[in-house]
Amino acid sequence: MTPAEAGDGARDDPQRPQSWWRGRLSTLRELFVVSTMMIDGRGADGILRLAATSVPSLSSCGAKAVYLFTGGALRRRDDAEPDAELDRRVRFLNGVSGPLVLPGGGWCWGFALRGLHGLVGYLVVHAAEAPPEDEFFLLEALGGQTAGALVNASLHRREREHALELQELNGRLSASVARLEQQTHVHEVLSDISVSSAGEPGIAHAVHQLTSLPVAVEDRFGNLRAWAGPGKPDPYPKHQAHRREEMLKRAAAVPHPVREKDRVLSLVKPRYEVLAVVALVDPRNTVGTHEMFTLEYATTVLALELSHLRNLAEVELRLHRDLVDDLITGTDDESAYARADALGHDLRGAHWVIVVRWGEEQTDDAVAEAVRQAAASLHLSSMISRHSGAVVLLVSGCPDGATLYRLLSENLGGAGATGVGGRCDRPGDFPRSYSEATRALDIRRKSASPDGATTFDQLGLYRILDSGGNHAEIVAYVREWLGRLLDYDEHKNADLVQTLAQYLECGGHYDETASALVIHRSTLRYRLGRIREITDLDLNDVDSRLNLHVATRAWKVLGGSV
Repeated sequence: MTPAEAGDGARDDPQRPQSWWRGRLSTLRELFVVSTMMIDGRGADGILRLAATSVPSLSSCGAKAVYLFTGGALRRRDDAEPDAELDRRVRFLNGVSGPLVLPGGGWCWGFALRGLHGLVGYLVVHAAEAPPEDEFFLLEALGGQTAGALVNASLHRREREHALELQELNGRLSASVARLEQQTHVHEVLSDISVSSAGEPGIAHAVHQLTSLPVAVEDRFGNLRAWAGPGKPDPYPKHQAHRREEMLKRAAAVPHPVREKDRVLSLVKPRYEVLAVVALVDPRNTVGTHEMFTLEYATTVLALELSHLRNLAEVELRLHRDLVDDLITGTDDESAYARADALGHDLRGAHWVIVVRWGEEQTDDAVAEAVRQAAASLHLSSMISRHSGAVVLLVSGCPDGATLYRLLSENLGGAGATGVGGRCDRPGDFPRSYSEATRALDIRRKSASPDGATTFDQLGLYRILDSGGNHAEIVAYVREWLGRLLDYDEHKNADLVQTLAQYLECGGHYDETASALVIHRSTLRYRLGRIREITDLDLNDVDSRLNLHVATRAWKVLGGSV
């Protein structure tokens, strides 16, 4: 029951003393002050604490507990000991004000703190007995002011949160605008470079200006094509072929640039083949979103440019291949000159045909590109084709086969062989030179040292003996004349075949032979005696000397693999 229903002595007396009225006025002023303090910007917990501490000054009651409706449930917000039974009874009020029965007796009331949208909390007060009506009224007024203050605080909190959200959103929008402006600037700069035909050096310079980092553009083999910025290494470092391929595989496995030690790499890979690598040199690990975007966009621009150049090169390469194929199979001179002139190659003057075969792991395209680069580094004007599983190179000027092979080995790694044909003075000579280069290559690959370069002119007498399909007959010929010596050398770990070959090359002169072999004259005489005994041949006989000389030269060309 409410205090109004219970009644009190003060209410029955119609004549209230003036002091009583002054006390009530002072209490109302205090309630006004409390109400004003509640809306000074403090939070919900502060409002509830103020309400709880104000109960004794407004009435003869004390604050038992305060509750705040948050997260869909009533939760205690005071420092009193937990009281599960009180919590349960407050929940049973079901959002309205009402009496609460305490286990220890006394009077207890739960004031529902309600706003426009429902319950916001509870103020629970208690006393030994029910308070007078005017005190109960003040407590109700305190509950109403507390509810209003909580609603007001909630509104202010939501406004602050909304303001913070707007501020955060504005910050994100500003950052997005700044980022878009940066990206637009990158787009404009690199697009201008693309249409200006500045090529790879221009793109590298633009990326350096946009990122303030040194930039390197490399081909797929690791050769430097362009550099921009300070600190250019000299000489430029280059990894071994297998390490380079492993790095390219790691970079190709992800759709974005990758870091390799102090560099951030992006593959120029418009389709399936890597055309180039763009690298930001970043030893301090400063690359961020802007630098990544610049690198990726530069890679796209470079991919378009290199793809265009590749398409032009492929068209030109097809024309070169067609001409090379016709030259090595035979065509008329006038037509060959006219087609070569149209392709910008001067076919007049001495030319040579080179045939190259490389390891199984290398593609024909990779070998052809390496051959083209090697020829260019040797300042040889050339045309390239692929024929019968080999790369065919037509060069103007006498080539150095050993140097060409060394450059190919550095670029491609692994092992391979090259054959160089004889000189061509007119287009009609190319079929013959191609056949000679092929024979030199085949002989090299069948020898004991299959890797390296062999020129047709180095074959000497062997090129007369070998018609391209009688290798077995030559081996049989060598075995016929040198078989006994070869077997003796193998079993005795001797060197009689080499001694005989040097003796015949020196025209039968003892002193020259001994000097060339770095042995004593008596040792040479002993070895020649053993050779006569083993072969049962007279070294002074003209026919025997001729056949032995031819056999030893063929044995040398075969690399001793007989």
